[in-house]
Amino acid sequence: MPSSVIIGSGSCVPKRIIDGSYFMNSTFYTDAGDLIDKPNDEVIKKFVDITEIEERRYIDEDKMNSDLGYEAAKEAIYDAGIEQEEIDYIIYASNFGEVSKNGMPNFMPNMAARVKHKLGIKNRKCITYDMIFGCPGWVEGVILADDLLKLGKAKTILVIGGETLSRVTDPYDRNKLIFADGAGAVVLQRTEEDNIGIIATNTVCDNAEELNYLECSKTLNPSADDQDKLYIRMHGRKIYEYALKNVPAAVKETMDEAGITDEDIDKILMHQANAKMDHAMVSRLFKLFGKSEYDEAVSPMTIQKFGNSSVATIPTMYDLIAKGEMKGHAFKKGGYIVMGSVGAGMNINCIVYKTPS
Repeated sequence: MPSSVIIGSGSCVPKRIIDGSYFMNSTFYTDAGDLIDKPNDEVIKKFVDITEIEERRYIDEDKMNSDLGYEAAKEAIYDAGIEQEEIDYIIYASNFGEVSKNGMPNFMPNMAARVKHKLGIKNRKCITYDMIFGCPGWVEGVILADDLLKLGKAKTILVIGGETLSRVTDPYDRNKLIFADGAGAVVLQRTEEDNIGIIATNTVCDNAEELNYLECSKTLNPSADDQDKLYIRMHGRKIYEYALKNVPAAVKETMDEAGITDEDIDKILMHQANAKMDHAMVSRLFKLFGKSEYDEAVSPMTIQKFGNSSVATIPTMYDLIAKGEMKGHAFKKGGYIVMGSVGAGMNINCIVYKTPS
């Protein structure tokens, strides 16, 4: 059987660092529309205690989502050592597309086409797709790429995840402290070599009562001027309970299909949603293998300094580790990397990837 291997990666982490002081003059409301009558430093401290997010990165005012994606893609193509005209597909994962400065989502033209244009790719057979799948969008883009490569529909595919969530957050919602901006990308190529690359994949979509755990909704401030504008809204408790119940089981199912156990794992790259939830999901995964404890080095985290950039968290983390830019972390040759994500839908997905020896 042919397989899909990552031959290059890139990322674009905005340089603009936003710490807690940025939110000291904010006014926060509850989900019920009531003013939160607590000092902002207390609100921010409690938020950090739960999520561990001390800083996040925001895009510069004069930049757009596709600019982040372009930088990550350019770096990934260079890292892969290929000619960009060789690329058969570009798949771009995002939730809101090319968000304008006033927070308006824009998907026309689509994000993948915008990046193809910025890269200057002339190949008319380079097909551009967008993947709108919540925070698991980049992982799902890689799963789609793997299918296309294994079916012989392509030889080389660029998969990008980019988001500018700072432009779609309600200024009156405490949850705005979670979200951030960034982009990551990989180049995948078909290989005939056996037992490397993507070994197993899994996707689960629960779209019944879970549909609106993450949604677009109006401001929490009932007296705000623009009541028609929609912002990202997260029902945190429901997401947390759903993730703990479903994500570890989905990841283990993927590992079972790949024929590996917890003893085989080199790294777990979990979507950086919030630290408390990520720690709990990984802990519960190991409990499914009968382990009450695990070495936290197996599951690196970037959320403390980068925040939650949705589709960009996993490819960014992969790129930093692959290039030796994440202190204390490296990928073992011939090791197994587990990538898992959960997000709007609610959707869950997972990949088991074996690095070349």
